[in-house]
Amino acid sequence: MKKHNFSAGPCILPQEVFQEASQAILDFNNSGLSILEISHRSKDFVDVMDEARNLALELLGLEGLGYKALFLQGGASTQFLMTAYNLLQTKAGYLNTGTWSDKSIKEAKLFGDIIEVASSKDANYKYIPKGFVLPEGLDYLHLTSNNTIFGTQIKNFPEVDCPLICDMSSDIFSRKLDFSKFDLIYAGAQKNMGPAGTTLVVIREDILGKVTRAIPSMLDYKTHISKGSMFNTPSVYAVYVSMLTMRWLKAKGGIDAIEEINDRKAGLLYSEIELNPLFTGFAAKEDRSSMNATFSLTDGDLKETFDAMWKEAGINGLNGHRSVGGYRASMYNAMSLESVGTLVDVMSELERKA
Repeated sequence: MKKHNFSAGPCILPQEVFQEASQAILDFNNSGLSILEISHRSKDFVDVMDEARNLALELLGLEGLGYKALFLQGGASTQFLMTAYNLLQTKAGYLNTGTWSDKSIKEAKLFGDIIEVASSKDANYKYIPKGFVLPEGLDYLHLTSNNTIFGTQIKNFPEVDCPLICDMSSDIFSRKLDFSKFDLIYAGAQKNMGPAGTTLVVIREDILGKVTRAIPSMLDYKTHISKGSMFNTPSVYAVYVSMLTMRWLKAKGGIDAIEEINDRKAGLLYSEIELNPLFTGFAAKEDRSSMNATFSLTDGDLKETFDAMWKEAGINGLNGHRSVGGYRASMYNAMSLESVGTLVDVMSELERKA
């Protein structure tokens, strides 16, 4: 039985993508070679990389606006370091909304003064700070758009007079935004785009070259832009599957269309959490993520029964992160409305039994 996969990552992917990607493992483009063994310098793969980079810009509406798309390695964790290495000359602002923001701040402190413009750490990150005032003279402001662990999501992005950097690892391509407001976006593929192993970076080229420090070749965005993401051997299969997923999203109608589906999924689950007295949400209502819903039982004695019920229904990956406890339902782009309906049915059935 195919599971209803609510895991926070690696992510659920479309069945069509799994099918095409699995065939490519056996024979890619009728070449007689597997995608796992072709040269990354071959025309077949160069075409994949070019299409992946072009699709990313097209889906985000950034074509012809001075942006470059890169597929790099090292996950968002390396981007915590690279953004500061390339952009932080004196001081930068960071909005601290969770574990990953905290980690990015730690890395940036190696390169300059870091100002936490606001933080929700005092409430275990269950809300997004608002109304904060930015100091003048920032080299950039760094945000994390969606917080998988705590189930919060920035709904309104601040207007700034400095470069705006955003970690969109867990909600990339999931909702309509004016992406031209951002000067650099990065996203680990494994949350909403593809398998672990590659990281999408979309960067406005004219923000580079402002720092005075020497930057090692592998950590220099200019290096990777000049080589078309092929400075070193890329994660061939991860890039290929990400390309297939972006093709699938484009065929679905792009971000506009997928946002409507994501809103329906989130609305269905959050409605059950609100109406069912056996459950309570963790995140502040106005900041709830459409990607990751965090919630818990109001009566801990029901945990064993509920856990047995959702596992029996073929649900996987529902346990919450240790920082929050309870449950976390991740509803990435490829999650079907039917799967969310299955979870809601189990929650309703628990109420009837209790």
